[in-house]
Formats: sequence, C-alpha cells, structure tokens
Amino acid sequence: MKPSDEELQKKLTPIQYDVTQKEGTETPFKNEYGDNHEEGIYVDIVSGEPLFSSTDKFDSGTGWPSFLKPIDKSFVTEHADYKLILPRTEIRSRYADSHLGHIILDGPEENNKVRYCMNSAALRFVPKVNIQKEGYGDFLHLFN
Repeated sequence: MKPSDEELQKKLTPIQYDVTQKEGTETPFKNEYGDNHEEGIYVDIVSGEPLFSSTDKFDSGTGWPSFLKPIDKSFVTEHADYKLILPRTEIRSRYADSHLGHIILDGPEENNKVRYCMNSAALRFVPKVNIQKEGYGDFLHLFN
C-alpha cells in the first residue's frame, strides 16, 4: 500500500519526493545510478516494486539510467504526457503510482529505438548478492 503524502515527505529526500510525486526530473549526469554497472535490480523507491534489471541497462550517453525494457511490462504503467512540445510516454510504477521517467524513441535500433529513460531518484538498487536476502529471489533467473 502506498504511504500517505505526509509519510512520503518524511521518508523520501526532496529530490525523490519531487520526482516520484510531482513528476520532476533529476539533473542528468548528477544522479546515483546513471553510471552504475553492478548486477542487480532496480525497484521503486516508494514501494519496493521490482522494475528494471541491470541486464537491460545500457549507456545511452544522456546522463540518466536507461533500460531496454522493464523486468515485466505489467510492473509499470504508461501514460500520455503532453507537458513538453512533443508528446511523450510517461512511465509509472503499477502500485505506488510513482513517476519513474519516460519512454524516449532514441534507443538502439534493435530495440525499435525504445529507451526507458528513468530517474535514479525514483529507484533503489538491489545488488545481485542481496536479491535473495531482500525478498526478490524470484528475479535471480535474470542473471543466469
């Protein structure tokens, strides 16, 4: 269950709150996971919902963590976003409804140019060595 807004303001840092609850965007190249190359999964900072795997992470050169796809498409929701000049597809976590980032169509050709451009502030990284211990053992198969 998603915590109350008051609880979220206490639990999250200002940038985490701004990104996940107010649809903010962190500064490129100045975030926690843009350059993370360790094996593991990325979960929602609010709810712990599993979202992305390091096996689908790639360096897009944009300064934000970029992924080819979510662990499972049913773990995220897509929403039309018309806040900028060009329409984009916003990505949110399914249960906590946290704003995560956007689909940007500048990714690899072999992925139909799809790039999941996420905010580190919306994510928590669970290293592969801790996946079982933290209750995400069902996702260890991603690293075989």
